Amino acid sequence: MPKHESRKPDFDWRLTSFEGSRREQLRRWAQLPLENILLAIEEMQEIAHALGTAPAGESGESAGGSSVEEPPAPYRAKGARAKRKRR
Repeated sequence: MPKHESRKPDFDWRLTSFEGSRREQLRRWAQLPLENILLAIEEMQEIAHALGTAPAGESGESAGGSSVEEPPAPYRAKGARAKRKRR
């Protein structure tokens, strides 16, 4: 029967926390060459535009045409309701 040797795990479990995951993400991003970083940013921007989630003002475009505007709510002063009840 073969003996089972205890091995060092291949996976770093510290990466499973939010903080560890973010550190690993930043570490990997920092290792990329500048050209790859710029290509990745452009690709993310294209995806955001395709999904309609691009922030306003990105790429020189205005979000005015695609924004949703709600009608303004009527303004009532705090004391207005109390004054009407007294009358």
